[in-house]
Amino acid sequence: MKTDDLISLLATGVARVDRQAALRRFARALPLGFAGSVVLMSVVFGVRRDLMSVAHTPIFWAKLAFPLCVALAAALAVNRLGRPGLRGGYAWALVALPFVAMLGGAWLVLGDAAPAQRVPLVLGLTWRTCPFNIVLLSVPTFAAVFWAVRGLAPTRLRAAGAAAGLLASALATVAYCLHCPEMSPAFWGVWYVIGMLLPAGIGAWLGPRLLRW
Repeated sequence: MKTDDLISLLATGVARVDRQAALRRFARALPLGFAGSVVLMSVVFGVRRDLMSVAHTPIFWAKLAFPLCVALAAALAVNRLGRPGLRGGYAWALVALPFVAMLGGAWLVLGDAAPAQRVPLVLGLTWRTCPFNIVLLSVPTFAAVFWAVRGLAPTRLRAAGAAAGLLASALATVAYCLHCPEMSPAFWGVWYVIGMLLPAGIGAWLGPRLLRW
């Protein structure tokens, strides 16, 4: 058999790859998951009553920007890790940037505060429940993100699971910001971080079980 004939035979019946399939899958999953977290937050915790007034303050938008930036970076990591053989690479550095920036902001706030005010700034009023509230709100986004990632072809299942869990918890934290009364970066830099990292750890644990293909 000639080489050209062999190539033609191998190419017979090959379907064209839809490069937008993964994007469409995430475009369906993420809005549904986020909407589920918002509804869950509204039912279980309730939207803060002064939301309209605090929405006019820069600190509120800084509060939202933190999990949003984590979500964008985690989405990039998920996109890379969803391809066979790829590592997270530079995406992990981008994931780390919002955390580093938040910890830097928390350090500055605590440095400017009187010694007696530092512990209250870190603990706030809700430190006992905040991380677990974020984990609870992550349930809809976690299910949605893992469903979307299963449609890809990850080979580094723990890393992909961790990135997917972090994406889910970051989106859930955005929803939680609509309820949370805490307005100190020193609080967010500890308890929001813990709340986001817990589902990431769960995702790393479940990745080999849920993302295997």
